Amino acid sequence: MLSDISLICLSSTAGNLNFVSPMAYCRSLPFLILLMLLSFQSLLTAHEDPSYKDIQVGVILDMDSWVGKVVCSCITMAVSDFYRINPHYTTRITFTTRDTKGEPLLVLSTALDLLENTEVQAIIGPESTAEARFLEVLGDKANIPILSFSTTPFSNQNHNLLRMADDETSQFKGVAAMVELFKAKNVIVICEDTENGREMATYMASEFQEKNIHVTYTSLISTSASKEQVSEELQKLQTMQAMVFVMHTPPSLATGIFSKAKELGMMDEGYMWIITSKTTNLLDSMDAEAIKSMQGAVGFRSYFPASRKLHNFVSKWRKEHYALEPFMEYKEVDSNGIWAYDAVYALAMAIEKVHTTLIGMSSSIHASLLDEMLRVKFHGLGGEFNLMNGRSISKAMEVVNVIGKGGRRVGFWMMMSANGEFVKEIGKQNSTSNHGLESIIWPGGSSATFPKRRILETNGNKKLRILVPDFGTFPNLLQLTVDPKTNISGVSGFCGDVFNAAFSALDYGVGVEIIPYPYKDGMNYNDLIDKIYLKEYDAVIGDITITANRSVYVDFTLPFSDLGTGTIARNAKKNMWIFLDPLSADLWITSGCFFLFLGFVIWFIEHRINEEFQGSTCQQIGTTLWFAFSTLVYAHREKLQSNLSRFVVTVWVFVVLVLTSSYTATLSSVLTVQQIGMKETSTGFLGVSFGGAAFNNMNFGGAKIENLYTPEAYVKALTSGGVDAIIDEILYVKSVLAMYPTSDFSLISTASTTNGFGFAFQKGSPLAGEMSTEIAKMREDGTLKALEDKWLKRQSALMSKDFSSPSPKILNLYGFRGLFLISGVTMAFALLVSMVRIVREKLHVKIKMQVWRHILRRSSEIHAQDSDAESTV
Repeated sequence: MLSDISLICLSSTAGNLNFVSPMAYCRSLPFLILLMLLSFQSLLTAHEDPSYKDIQVGVILDMDSWVGKVVCSCITMAVSDFYRINPHYTTRITFTTRDTKGEPLLVLSTALDLLENTEVQAIIGPESTAEARFLEVLGDKANIPILSFSTTPFSNQNHNLLRMADDETSQFKGVAAMVELFKAKNVIVICEDTENGREMATYMASEFQEKNIHVTYTSLISTSASKEQVSEELQKLQTMQAMVFVMHTPPSLATGIFSKAKELGMMDEGYMWIITSKTTNLLDSMDAEAIKSMQGAVGFRSYFPASRKLHNFVSKWRKEHYALEPFMEYKEVDSNGIWAYDAVYALAMAIEKVHTTLIGMSSSIHASLLDEMLRVKFHGLGGEFNLMNGRSISKAMEVVNVIGKGGRRVGFWMMMSANGEFVKEIGKQNSTSNHGLESIIWPGGSSATFPKRRILETNGNKKLRILVPDFGTFPNLLQLTVDPKTNISGVSGFCGDVFNAAFSALDYGVGVEIIPYPYKDGMNYNDLIDKIYLKEYDAVIGDITITANRSVYVDFTLPFSDLGTGTIARNAKKNMWIFLDPLSADLWITSGCFFLFLGFVIWFIEHRINEEFQGSTCQQIGTTLWFAFSTLVYAHREKLQSNLSRFVVTVWVFVVLVLTSSYTATLSSVLTVQQIGMKETSTGFLGVSFGGAAFNNMNFGGAKIENLYTPEAYVKALTSGGVDAIIDEILYVKSVLAMYPTSDFSLISTASTTNGFGFAFQKGSPLAGEMSTEIAKMREDGTLKALEDKWLKRQSALMSKDFSSPSPKILNLYGFRGLFLISGVTMAFALLVSMVRIVREKLHVKIKMQVWRHILRRSSEIHAQDSDAESTV
C-alpha cells in the first residue's frame, strides 16, 4: 500500500494522478533512497548547534534618509553575498541597528550604548559630517574600529575612526584647476552655513590662491534657509562681477539653490557652475525637477571602475529595492552604498582573520581587529580596497556634465598624478583638444570652451555701470557727451576713446551706462575709487592714476598712458640781456674784480722792468686793463719779463678756461629753455591729480608749491611768473601743450615717479584682465598712438626730445670758489714776493749809498788833513 502511494505522489502532476508501471518504479527506487537519506541528514543538522560564531557589529544610521536606506540595504546584501561565497568561515556578522533620526546628538549616546550594553566589535556609520565629528570625541574609550562614510577629513583625534569614503578636500585642487583651465580669474564660493562648510570654504580659498584666482565672495547658506532667503542671497551674488560659482553643499540645499538660480536667470548662458562630490555623488538619487534646474553644471564625483561584479550588484540592488517599493521614483544606488558594501566585506575578512588567529584570546580581539582592518586588501565594488593611515585613497575622480536626466561623463581628474591633470580616458594619452575633457554644454546650451561672461546689473537691465568724473578740467583727456536724439550720456577725449575702443573689441553684447559724478568741495579721485570698492558701480574711467594704495581696493587695467610725470616750463626769455643769465651776479662781480686784481698784480711786477708797462699814467692803466681782459680770449700780446708774472697768468688762464667753458654750456641751455632752480623757485601742481599720492617720492626741497586745477591756470601761472615750472602727469602736460600750441612752453624733462592712468574695476572683475589685453593689443598695433596723436599732438611748438637730461643750473660763485681761491692765493703770493724783492732792492741801494757817503766823507776828511799839512810845511 505504501509503495502504491509513493508511486502516486511521484507521478502526480498539477493535481492529476497518473499510474506508472512496476518497471518505472524499479528505476526510481535508488533516487528515492538517496532523497530519504538527505532528508534525514537535514533533520539531524537542524537540531545541532551552528558551526560558526556570531560577532556583534553596530550600525548607526539615519534610517529616514535616502543615504541611510541605501547603506542599510547594501550592508544586508553584502553580508548575504559574502557568506554565500565563504560558507566555510567560522564567524558571522550580526548587526545591531540604531536610528539617529537625523539628530547628531543621538550619535554619541547610541555609540556608548552599543559599546557598553551590546558589546559590539565594530561600528558602521554614521554618514554625515556632523555625526562623525561626535564620534571623534570617544577617543580611546572606543577601542574598536568605527567605519564612517563621512567625506570630511578627520583630525586624527580618534585613531579608531576609519574613513571609507573619499576625502572631499582632495577634489578642491581639481576644482581650482578647472577654473584656471577656462581662464576665469575670480569665483564665488557657496557652502552650507556650518562649521564644516566654513572649514571647506577655507580649504578651497587656499587652492584658488595657489592658482592666482580671486575668491570674490564666500556665500554661507543655512540648510534650513527659506526660499526667500535663498533668493535674496542669490540676488546679491547676481550683482557681483564673478560669473563662476563653485558650490559645496549637500543635495537638499543644492536643489533649492539651483531652483532659485534658474528663476533668476543665473542658469542662462554666461554662467559657469561647478559642483563638488558632496552634491554630485547623490546626483542619481535626485528627482527629475532638481536635475532639470541643474542643466549645464559641471561636477566632480567619486569614480568606481566598471566591472562585472559592480554591474551584477547594481542590477540585484535595483530588483530587490524596487520589489519592496515598486511605486517609488526611480533612483540609483549611490557611492555610500558601494562604500558600505566594501566596508562589510573588509570587516568580515578582518573578523575572520582575527578570530582564527586569536582563538581563545577574546580579550585581544579589539586591538587586533583595528590592525587587521588596516591590512585588508581586495578588489571590491569600488576598485582596490586599501586603507592608508585609516583613510580610503582614490586615484581619480569623475568629471560629469549635468545634461538631460543625469550626469554625462566628460573626463577624469587624476589626483595621484604629479601635478594633477584632466584626461578623457584613464590610461590613454590625452589629446590636445579641449584640455583633456570632452565638450561641455554650459548653462544656456553654449558649447564654447568658456562662454562669454555677461555683466548684469541689479535691476536686470544687463548694463555695465560706468562712473565718470564730471569735474575733469582737461576736455582733450575726458569729456562727457550727450546724444541729442537719445539723451544718452557718452564719453570722448583720449581716455574715453581708449575705453570705447577696448570695450568694443571685447564684443560682450551688453550695454554701457555712463553715470556722471559731479564735483563737490573737497572731493578727489579717491572718492570714486571708494564707490567702486563698495560695489556701487562696476568701473570708473578717466584720468585715474594707478597707485599701490588704490590697487588694494580695486583692480586696475594696464596703464594706457605714459608712465611718470613731466615738467613744463617757460621757454628762454627773449631780451637783450639774456647773455647775463648763465652767471649769477656775485660771479659776475667776482670775475670782474679778479680781472682788475690780475692787471694790478701784473703791472706791479712788470712796470719796473718791462718797458711795455711803462709810460704815462694813462698808458700804464690802458696797458694793464688790456692785458687783464685779453686773457679772457687768450689774446694778450705783451711779453712778460718776470717769472712771477708768467706763473700768475698761467694759473689765471686755467681759471678763465673753466669759467668760459661753463658759461658757453650754460648759455646754450638758457637759450633752449627757461632755467628751473627747484630749491630757489616755485613749482605748481594740478590740484586734482596731486592729491598727496602721486608725487610722494619726489624731493622738492624748499620749493613753493601751488595748486593749479585747469589748463588756463597752468598758462596764467607760467606767463605771469607765478611759478617757474609745473610738474604733473605727462598726459596733463601734453594736454596743455596741445591746447596752447605756442612756443612759450616746453616739456623739458620727465621722471618715472607714477604708474600712469588706468581704468578701475571692482576687485576680481574679469573685465580688468580682458581690458588690459585689449589695451596691450592697441599699443602694439598703433591704435593707442593714433588716439594720442588725435587728442594730444602739439601742432606748432616742438617739445624737447632730450627728456632724460637734467635741467641746467645758473652758475654761481659758490661753484667756482675753489678756482678763485687758487688764483687769488697765486696772485697774492706773487704780489708779496714782488714787494719783498722791491724792499730788498731799496734796502740794498740805501746801504750802498750810505757806504758811498761814508767813503766820500772819509775821503774829504783825508783831503782836508793833507791840505793843512802842506800849508804848515
